Amino acid sequence: MNVLGYMQKIGRSLMVPVAVLPAAAILMGVGYWIDPNGWGVDSQIAAFLIKSGAAVINNMALLFAVGVTYGMSKDKDGAAALSGLVGWLVITTLLSPEAIEEITGEVAHAAFSQIKNQFLGVLVGIISAELYNKFSTVELNNALSFFSGRRLVPIVVSIVMMGVSFILMVIWPIIFNGLQTFGEMISGMGDIGAGLYGFFNRLLIPVGLHHALNSVFWFDVAGINDIPNFLGGQETIEKFAQQGKVAYGTVGMYQAGFFPIMMFGLPGAALAIYTTAKSENKKKVGSIMLAASLASFFTGVTEPIEFSFMLVAPLLYVVHSILTGLSVFIAANMQWMAGFGFSAGLVDLILSSQNPLAKQWYMLILQGFAFFAVYYFVFLTLIKAFNLKTPGREKIQPKSPAVKKANNDGSQLANSYVLALGGKDNLEVIDACITRLRLTLKNRSIIKEADLKALGAMGVVKLGEKNLQVIIGPQAESIANKMKALK
Repeated sequence: MNVLGYMQKIGRSLMVPVAVLPAAAILMGVGYWIDPNGWGVDSQIAAFLIKSGAAVINNMALLFAVGVTYGMSKDKDGAAALSGLVGWLVITTLLSPEAIEEITGEVAHAAFSQIKNQFLGVLVGIISAELYNKFSTVELNNALSFFSGRRLVPIVVSIVMMGVSFILMVIWPIIFNGLQTFGEMISGMGDIGAGLYGFFNRLLIPVGLHHALNSVFWFDVAGINDIPNFLGGQETIEKFAQQGKVAYGTVGMYQAGFFPIMMFGLPGAALAIYTTAKSENKKKVGSIMLAASLASFFTGVTEPIEFSFMLVAPLLYVVHSILTGLSVFIAANMQWMAGFGFSAGLVDLILSSQNPLAKQWYMLILQGFAFFAVYYFVFLTLIKAFNLKTPGREKIQPKSPAVKKANNDGSQLANSYVLALGGKDNLEVIDACITRLRLTLKNRSIIKEADLKALGAMGVVKLGEKNLQVIIGPQAESIANKMKALK
């Protein structure tokens, strides 16, 4: 598998542990709403909810180890997740400061006090998944047959992690110092660093590698850890105070600027696309853009809008990336702070508004109104000036007879996708994230892109020689499951 394809595989696996964040955000958000002043001190119910959400946030590294192992396993079996858990327990036990001092007879480097982080979780997940994929079908001789197959994997993982632990005893301080230096460099850039992150966050979406970038800024890979810190609320304020830092007005700077874009900017772009569509296509384009805008506004799911112009008008997408960076910069510079557990939509904005780390969050709405106007007029001008073929302005391509309408349970739609992708024998790997099918094909040249578009796909992204992403919206996982059933 080529490097880009492998990175895509890691990227989609990262969505497994990230998918639990909304649960933590809801629990903690409601807790802060119940007790906005005491943050759990004045209400037992609020304390119960906040602590329940913190149970997820405080164990994100473990969730990364288990989730990445499961997500990268070839058959998505629970035994893979168990192997990831075993790997995590072995490596974190051997690399704890107490174990280091006992094994080496020397005082442990400060880096080992921070060993339970998402970077190590991802590393454990990747190694454990590769071992699972290699050894889960191995058959031992009769005397040891009980330990064959999936039962063998945790044993192999334990042994391999012992070796990895000894290697990390030497190189982890170097890796840790490097990550810490990178995190401090970006953090030291302040609002400019936040703006650059916002720009590259959008720019990497076409190839699905934004998840890897997000982990650096949103989690504890390089010491930034913006999402867990924001959701931590009062605990984060106290933790920062002990370190001589100020959390209020800084935590959330890599999240806040996305709210004006997702809630207002992209719907403005959608309105421009509708306005410039040919009159005979306005009804169809309008319904698609309205549904995509509502998804973006309420939940922060932006890909249905973004992929409507990303591939047909790359210029607009570059402008969108620049405007996102500008929005994140403005919010960070003005210290208007809000955070999210899923994405920067209205639901998360409301939930985070009572968080003790939220600062003038309502100003993000005013900023959003401004960005709605900017997106609308900039997109309108560029579409007309360069005659860009956004939805409703392109030539209508006839549908293939293979394209069928979906029945009630969607199995016919899934079957039509399979046919458009070259048939079930052409599909090696079928997977999905929130809005896209992530596929590995035997022969990518035989796919029918026109049929995929006719079925409702908003975009097709080719990675390497065999990897393909089909952007179809929030129903991606459901369709992927039905496609697997057809195989």
